[in-house]
Amino acid sequence: MVGPTGAGKTELGIFLAKEFNGEIISADSRQIYKFLDAGTAKPPRDSQGRCQGIFYHLVDFLDPQTPFNAGNFAALARPLLLDIKSRNRIPIIVGGTGLYLKALSQGLSPALPQADFQVRENLLNICAEKGRLFLHQELQKIDPLAAEKIPANNIQRVIRALEVYEISKRPISDFWKQEKKESEKFVTLRIQWPIEILRQKLRERCLRMWPEILEETARLVPKNYCGQEPGFQSLGYSQAVACLKGEISPEEGLKHFIKETLSYAKRQRTWFNHQIKDPVFEIAGNQPSLMFSEASAILKRLEISNAQ
Repeated sequence: MVGPTGAGKTELGIFLAKEFNGEIISADSRQIYKFLDAGTAKPPRDSQGRCQGIFYHLVDFLDPQTPFNAGNFAALARPLLLDIKSRNRIPIIVGGTGLYLKALSQGLSPALPQADFQVRENLLNICAEKGRLFLHQELQKIDPLAAEKIPANNIQRVIRALEVYEISKRPISDFWKQEKKESEKFVTLRIQWPIEILRQKLRERCLRMWPEILEETARLVPKNYCGQEPGFQSLGYSQAVACLKGEISPEEGLKHFIKETLSYAKRQRTWFNHQIKDPVFEIAGNQPSLMFSEASAILKRLEISNAQ
């Protein structure tokens, strides 16, 4: 289940999990972090990890200071897939983090170096001192291909690319070209919205989220975190941290939050257009009831059933 942020993936995933005896695995790089609730649209879960009676995995389990990448996601998601299937239930992957989905469906380059937390900490310190643009310019010098594909605002991926070069003395784009392994096959339902309707929906969503993001960030920074940790690179939180530091006003922060959210949704649409290799079925997103019935009909035609 894929689609841009705010498209209704969670709601559709829960509906289908109820109808087809399923469990959900989240493929969202922001919902993994604890304490960051206001801006991540986490599904509410009970003490057993269920949302509306449906098990919803890989949400709210990681401290914001802990780095997490596509390889980590695939390593956790694959055993979950096997476990869910072993109980005669249908695994439903729900999320908009393209690299997580690609890592699970197509595999990753086997030779990619493991994380070096000392190198990563040094890069985070440089980011705090000189900013994201400086690190992105450093990446441009050593790996123009990676710099073209990784936006400066995605500081976690920029740092990972620089970390790989520091460890291996090879550009991360070299590893991208290597043969992949451990691929999985999925049926992909992609939620599509008319662009202008989605953009308005996201603006309204940002307006609702912003006051709570500011309040939540003020509770956490600087009491528990400095605001440069991986979790705080989520949409809205980097702007809230800048507001707390007096670098921008709350009004400016909101404008940047909306702008980055719209840009992120656009990048997601582009990524899904070019990267998803499995059979893809488009679902119109602007009418939820029709979206539910259309998705259900597709899976029934494909004979997705409780017996799988």
